[in-house]
Amino acid sequence: MAEADPEAIARQICLRLLTAAPRTQAQLAAALRRRGVPEDAAATVLARFAEVKLIDDEVFARAWVESRHYGRGLASRALGAELRQRGVASEEIDAALGQLSPEQELATARELVERRLPATEGMPPIARTRRLTGVLARKGYSAALAYRVVREALEQESGSGPVPFHDDEFFPEPDEEAPAEAY
Repeated sequence: MAEADPEAIARQICLRLLTAAPRTQAQLAAALRRRGVPEDAAATVLARFAEVKLIDDEVFARAWVESRHYGRGLASRALGAELRQRGVASEEIDAALGQLSPEQELATARELVERRLPATEGMPPIARTRRLTGVLARKGYSAALAYRVVREALEQESGSGPVPFHDDEFFPEPDEEAPAEAY
């Protein structure tokens, strides 16, 4: 029995994977390597798929950013990391992230905090701040932005001006008697 054509096998693998979900060229190349497809056959099939736009990392990156930012509220830092993990080139990542303005990220961070604010009702301000900034940090927002957005939301909610705690409560000085690894 004759051995199957490696390019036909590569095409079949790629089509099956692309049917399930969009993939980057790097993801498909890795899948072909794992399945033992020769490099030259994989390169030929991937080049042809890119030529006919079955795979397009730039389009993938733009769709990924739009979907994950608006759907999950991820910040550009987290989105960039996810795209790098999927093998998207830096230029394509930068172009895709360029569609997010700082104002959009700020608005999304505010929406995330607004949605989570009721769940922290009744907690002390320091605990609420930690909980809400943690939500934003896990989504890739900077500590400064997270702290600012949470503080604004808590101040707006209270309606009575500044939140009743100081920065040194949120970022306490290390206790001299506590072991260094505690911090």
